[in-house]
Amino acid sequence: MKLSHLLLSGCLLLSCAPAVVLAQIAPARSWPELQQAVQERVNAQRYPMTGFDAKQVAEILQRIHSLDRDEWARAWIQTGDTHAEHAKSLPASQTKEAAEAYLSAWRYYGFGAWPTQNSPEKKRAHALGTQAFRAYAALAQPKIEVLRIAFEGQEIIGYLQRPQGVAKPPVVLSVGGLDSYKEFVVEQYGPDYLKAGLAYVALDMPGTGESPIKIDVGAERIFSRVIDALQSRSDLDTNKIGFQGVSWGGHWAARMAYAEPQRIKAVVNWGGPVHAYFQKDWQTKALGTREYLFDLFQARAAVYGVDTLDEFFAYGPRMSLKDAQALNRPSAPQLLVNGQKDSQVPIDDLYLVLQNGTAKQAWVNPEGGHLGRDKLWPDGRILSEVIVPWFSQKLK
Repeated sequence: MKLSHLLLSGCLLLSCAPAVVLAQIAPARSWPELQQAVQERVNAQRYPMTGFDAKQVAEILQRIHSLDRDEWARAWIQTGDTHAEHAKSLPASQTKEAAEAYLSAWRYYGFGAWPTQNSPEKKRAHALGTQAFRAYAALAQPKIEVLRIAFEGQEIIGYLQRPQGVAKPPVVLSVGGLDSYKEFVVEQYGPDYLKAGLAYVALDMPGTGESPIKIDVGAERIFSRVIDALQSRSDLDTNKIGFQGVSWGGHWAARMAYAEPQRIKAVVNWGGPVHAYFQKDWQTKALGTREYLFDLFQARAAVYGVDTLDEFFAYGPRMSLKDAQALNRPSAPQLLVNGQKDSQVPIDDLYLVLQNGTAKQAWVNPEGGHLGRDKLWPDGRILSEVIVPWFSQKLK
């Protein structure tokens, strides 16, 4: 299908939270329900289980007997250790095999830490996953460069990968979401960027991974700082910069479209919050979605740095781009992508951006859930047939 036909112009995993919170959101999955849901997703290779081995996941799930967060993390760490030890045992001549083993180790460690690091063993799983991914990056082809950019007495850490055979490629800043950190961006999106001749920088959004700051108004300045740093490089075409944000990361795509309308030439907001998402009535409903596996409230609260439901409801509205009167400001070209049936981020947010300010483009799957995904349109197809071709048009 041609791109032109796809565009429209215009302590326990779920029960350690305070009782006051649990009384106001939908009941969590029981352990048998969660076990079944995870296995179903890996069998179908659906997010967040893409790339996992279904047999190994079944073995891990058999080692878990409750919703205890540390028990969960330890079971996934055990399998991550197996892959990491295999990678270390390989001779230096087997670089490709070692890289794949380290990448597998990262997957299992990372899911032990998913979706937020709210217990000691989950924090350990995340640290081990980051270490394994750095080992993978050191062996990857094309080379993956670990960027360390000074920022307000701290540092921004990202991954830069350039396509082979392109002297000075355009570059896409690609930001992960609530639970899909920069390492996920490299694995899942990087190959499509490279195939299209685009370099990319994978980054954590505020409040996640190794980001130096939590979510707040003005936090998009970390991405402007990355652009500042990139402009000193001679191996990238920094006159052709794109920006992609996925899920919660799409909010930062929207913010950057208005914050950097000159330096950014193409922005993809892939299912990101804008206004309605931040309102109490939407969150009260959305926190009970079964599209999300577990700990949705805990993950959403952690990026704000709050603990209770009342704090969460009070914090969110400050992030509204509508209330900040941003939607009618000059904007970089935007492509808005989502599904009409998204239960995590309201589709109304997409239409709000589309109907205000400068002309935009949108791709909406009428049958799609979060990000527009369904059986016909999985994430990978949306990326390769909609998003990356649009970036190619705008940046090349």
